[in-house]
Amino acid sequence: MNSRELWDREAPTFDDEPDHGLGDETTRAAWRALLLGVLPPAPARVTDLGCGTGTLAVLLAEDGYAVDGLDVSPEMVSRARAKAEAADVAVDVRVGDANRPDLDPAAYDVVLSRHVLWAMDDPAAALQRWLGLLAPGGSLVLVEGSWSTGAGITAEEAVGLVRGAGREAELRRLPEAVYWGKEISDDRYLLLSR
Repeated sequence: MNSRELWDREAPTFDDEPDHGLGDETTRAAWRALLLGVLPPAPARVTDLGCGTGTLAVLLAEDGYAVDGLDVSPEMVSRARAKAEAADVAVDVRVGDANRPDLDPAAYDVVLSRHVLWAMDDPAAALQRWLGLLAPGGSLVLVEGSWSTGAGITAEEAVGLVRGAGREAELRRLPEAVYWGKEISDDRYLLLSR
C-alpha cells in the first residue's frame, strides 16, 4: 500500500484524535495560542505541508492568515476543503507530495508542518525543498515527535537537520496534555527556525 492509499484509509477517523480534529475547545485554544505565539502576524502567507484534514490550516485562516494546504491524500484534501467551507474561510488545499511540494518558491512567510518531516523519504532533502518555499525572512515551524511506538524523529535529529541547512533552531518541548487530549510519555515538540 502506498502512502496515498494509507492516508486515504486513515481519513475517515483521522479527526478522532483530539490533536488532529481539535474538537475540544480547550485543545483548540491551546494550539491557537501556541501557533500565534510563533507565527508572524496575519495576513502572513502560510503553507501547511501534509495538512491532513486541514485542521491547522483552517484554524490559521480563521485568524486571518492566507493559507495553502498540501496533502498526498485526495480523501484528506476533500475533508480539508469541506472543513474550510464549513468554517467559511478561504484555504487553498490541493493534492501534492510534501516530499517535493509543487508550490511557488520563495512565496511563503511560513512553512508549517505537523508530524510530517519524520515520514519523508529523505528528511534532509525534503527540508531543503521546504526552505526553498520561504520568502526572505520567512519562518519554518515544525511540530514533530519521537513516539513510544518507535516512529518519529527525535528533537536532536530535527534540530541537527535544520542547523545543517544553515538555519537557527529554537526548540520547545510539548509535554502538556492539553495539546494531545491525554497524558503522553513520548517526546513531542515544536521547532521554530526564523
